[in-house]
Amino acid sequence: MAQTIEIKVPDIGDFSDVPVIEVLVASGDRVDKDQGLVTLESDKATMEVPSSAAGVVKEVKVKVGDSVSEGEVVVLLETEGAEAGASGDEGTANAPHAGAADAPAGGPAKPPVAKSHRAPAEPPETKPAPHSGRQADVECALLVLGAGPGGYTAAFRAADLGLDTVLVERYQALGGVCLNVGCIPSKALLHAAAVIDEAAHAADYGIAFGKPKIDLDALRAHKQKVVGQFNKGLAGMAKQRKVRVLAGSGAFVSPNEIEVDDGKGGTQLVRFEQCIVAAGSQALKLPGFPWDDPRVMDSTDALELAGTPKKLLVVGGGIIGLEMATVYRALGSEITVVELADQLMPGADKDLVKPLADRLKKQGVAIHLKTKVVEAKAQKNGIACSFEGESIPETKLFDRVLVAVGRVPNGGKIDADRAGVRVGERGFIDVDRQMRTNVPHIFAIGDIVGQPMLAHKATHEGKLAAEVAAGEKKEWVSRVIPSVAYTDPEIAWVGVTETEAKAKGIKIGVGKFPWAASARAVGIGRGEGFTKLLFDEATHRVVGGAIVGPHAGELIAEVALAIEMGAEASDIGHTIHPHPTLSESVAMAAEVYEGTITDLYLPKRKP
Repeated sequence: MAQTIEIKVPDIGDFSDVPVIEVLVASGDRVDKDQGLVTLESDKATMEVPSSAAGVVKEVKVKVGDSVSEGEVVVLLETEGAEAGASGDEGTANAPHAGAADAPAGGPAKPPVAKSHRAPAEPPETKPAPHSGRQADVECALLVLGAGPGGYTAAFRAADLGLDTVLVERYQALGGVCLNVGCIPSKALLHAAAVIDEAAHAADYGIAFGKPKIDLDALRAHKQKVVGQFNKGLAGMAKQRKVRVLAGSGAFVSPNEIEVDDGKGGTQLVRFEQCIVAAGSQALKLPGFPWDDPRVMDSTDALELAGTPKKLLVVGGGIIGLEMATVYRALGSEITVVELADQLMPGADKDLVKPLADRLKKQGVAIHLKTKVVEAKAQKNGIACSFEGESIPETKLFDRVLVAVGRVPNGGKIDADRAGVRVGERGFIDVDRQMRTNVPHIFAIGDIVGQPMLAHKATHEGKLAAEVAAGEKKEWVSRVIPSVAYTDPEIAWVGVTETEAKAKGIKIGVGKFPWAASARAVGIGRGEGFTKLLFDEATHRVVGGAIVGPHAGELIAEVALAIEMGAEASDIGHTIHPHPTLSESVAMAAEVYEGTITDLYLPKRKP
């Protein structure tokens, strides 16, 4: 017989009336013993209230914003009698819990997946294919499909925890898109672009260099050397951990089998107990462009540096498009950017983008907002483009066109339906807070589970999935994920943005410190940037931040940590930062919010 038990706030020390900041479950959810139900946050710590038994949530007794103390009921849980007795809580007899009829003979039903906060609406159920009945070429405890930052992190962590692990990668070297044709090679080229730009402006302070002589072959070799160094390092670490690596594209055959095609006519059948899908994403190829012409490029093609086009059209003013525009402009190309939205880098606050837009315009980059390409034709003398919108470019013929309008997940390319894994129409796979799909022994991480499509998100998800697969009781608990555009100047933000706060009616206060008042920024000739912090007006805790200027991507980590730790404005402002540095601008932004800044004169705020 099922019983209903009360899950109460346990002993939380001397704290009382602790606010509920997050409710992790809803009525009807199946939970495991020790799974977090709600998150509480005092002025000193953040803690989760765990479930004392496995069962189905009958009623959630609290909501976000409530305050609770030790002994207060947070959830009513319907559970089997044995579980209830084992938990030590009293309960009353009730009807069998929902889903009990689906339980396999001799054991409890496996918990269904809680609705993901990352992926789109849940697609229809899929019926898995039967076991192939074939002799497996490889057997393992855990198979990781995809060896990008999330995949190799998952495989290495799983191996460290004692799981016999196989890692499947479609590239000839480990590292996935990020290392081989994405994040890492692009940053190597962006560094070269920054050196060219620095040299060009050195005359401003009395040091003149001649016009740079660019050797594309040498630059390409440098990029590949950087990539190769890390390919070699990953291969070595896989070998040290005894992770078996299979080269090829993997696709599900059944819920416990994947077939790996090496692209040369050979295949291997891998049978696994658990699987982590880390199959990533690919560049979105807009229809209407002559993709069979090598002069039309996606980001992967652009990184090949096949040449320096005289005139380059960049379709898409997001992070990838603007990073590649930065590289090619430094190499000598005449750049035109068209963006359908009303600003560059949609999603970022407009004040963040302005210093970048102003600098690009000074450098001769033509920016056309609220504009799109409606036709692109391959001609002998170039790619002829037609435009539609509020800002039509004068140039219509380009030597090359880079289409950088986002990426699409590879969920539809791995035959996930044969394993019974649900994949949405857009190719995303829905997961719970432990990164499990609707098939409990199959996990998914990284780009394939939803936005943001960032390597640093994937690595944390990969580590979590591996630890859960190894039997650890963990869930996703990170509050924020930073974003960085490695343009010049760099733009970085984390947490709540001003645009988001306004749209959602969140009451925030803003502290903004201009780099024109930073001796370090002015000393390097980059006073156009600023540091901005957003604070909850009720608690004075930092909830968001943004930085524009050189090394913004390095500086934003302090803001992310401050948000994770629940730091208040005074905590940041009273932390002594070294002087003169760009990092002290973070503390000064907090002082601007508090009204204690002495490096600026600001009129006193009205009480």
